[in-house]
Amino acid sequence: MAVIATLLTSCLGKTDTAQTGGSDASAGGTAPDGDKPNIVYVLTDDLSSNLMQYMPQVKEMEKSGTSFPHLFTTDSLCCPSRSSIFTGQHPHNTGVFTNNGVDGGYGAFMKNDNEGKAFAPALRHAGYRTGFMGKYLNGYRPKDEHVPPGWDEWDVAGDGYRNFDYELNENGEVKPYGDDPQDYLTDVLSKKATSFIDSSVKADKPFMLTVATFAPHAPATPAPRHADEFPTLKAPRTPAYGRTSESPPRWQRILTPLTAKDEKQIDRKFRQRVRSVQAVDEMIGRLKSRLKEKGLADNTYLVFGSDNGFHMGEHRLRPGKQTPYDTDIRVPMVVTGPDVPAGETVSQLAENIDLNPTFLELAGVKPSSTADGRSLSGLLHGRRVDDWRDAVLIEHHHARSKKNDPDAAPDDAGNPPSYEAIRTADALYVEYDNGEREYYDTQADPYQLKNLDPSLPADQRASLHKTLSALKNCKGAESCQAAARVQK
Repeated sequence: MAVIATLLTSCLGKTDTAQTGGSDASAGGTAPDGDKPNIVYVLTDDLSSNLMQYMPQVKEMEKSGTSFPHLFTTDSLCCPSRSSIFTGQHPHNTGVFTNNGVDGGYGAFMKNDNEGKAFAPALRHAGYRTGFMGKYLNGYRPKDEHVPPGWDEWDVAGDGYRNFDYELNENGEVKPYGDDPQDYLTDVLSKKATSFIDSSVKADKPFMLTVATFAPHAPATPAPRHADEFPTLKAPRTPAYGRTSESPPRWQRILTPLTAKDEKQIDRKFRQRVRSVQAVDEMIGRLKSRLKEKGLADNTYLVFGSDNGFHMGEHRLRPGKQTPYDTDIRVPMVVTGPDVPAGETVSQLAENIDLNPTFLELAGVKPSSTADGRSLSGLLHGRRVDDWRDAVLIEHHHARSKKNDPDAAPDDAGNPPSYEAIRTADALYVEYDNGEREYYDTQADPYQLKNLDPSLPADQRASLHKTLSALKNCKGAESCQAAARVQK
């Protein structure tokens, strides 16, 4: 197995040594004198990389900034992923594994005291004005009027998936929205986001703004102005489309071939997803324009990403997520901003647990030693970072209940048993709780169609299992950094 460190020689510049964290972020270590940069994070829901080609503003970000094509999520499911983004911790440390029940959703997030570990309190302590808008966590109810600590501006929905007929908790007051075109949620968030930039300028404070859209999550309702666009568009037909892998796990063997009706539905849903991200892309354009108008463009990091991927016909799976395959666990991320190289890509493995320490370090705040992730600041600025990770961890719990879960998956959409997996630079290794395993050589087999586990040498399997075991038990920056090296 290739070791990811061999890839580091292609990176430019000096070594970045400030990557392992330190004292708690709440201790307030801040940047030296000078203008602190602003950070705007656009977090989409279920957006897979194959949608980015239909987003001209995002494509422009790729040209003017740096992309992370090898960024993965700790679990391809909303709440576990978002909890990892907010806290910088794996699900086994946030305690959030599903969208509801004792181990999931907003309830589990609160039960495990995760709000204080999020990046907002530390940034606010460092003098930042903070704003959060859109989707938070499944189970959050605006009518409870709860505003988490650390947020100066809070405009958050509960069930906003339809993008119409929802409620927002606006700084502790609940406001209902209807079904008129001006109530379309992505557009409402766009207006609130630009207003937040304006008010931050008036306050003469640096800011960190997170805009979390519900798009393109199902039902992927587009803005009325986009409802008839892309009338003949079809979902991509990759080599994995309509095929199961060789030696598949039992949960995949039940899948029947895609029918003409299935394919028609897949294409229709793909068109809706593309239509729904048009307003997201327009919002990004408005944010960029407002930053430029206010003279902030050169001192603002704009980060675009998603909480998880999405499959549509690959491995015979009807539209959904939650599997360990790259369609679901690989997520897009593009960054523009001060001293970020244009048109570059980062070859190293990154994970959504890295966002919390990245935001803190960009703001001049020392990342917390309790975060499992590592700052991507050095990599996104084109610097060489020594001793980077060999593997990222994915851990997924099969939901005990489908009640009130918008992501509840029928078996034909990808509803595997609980599993833990590691993704390295050239392989995917999966262990299911029923004892089954999968191993894919992702360089020779990028679509994960040939399960090589039955013929895997015993010493290689032992090394993979040891690495997986170390990662699923790690806690904190130092522990998880050591665990992310392939264990011999």
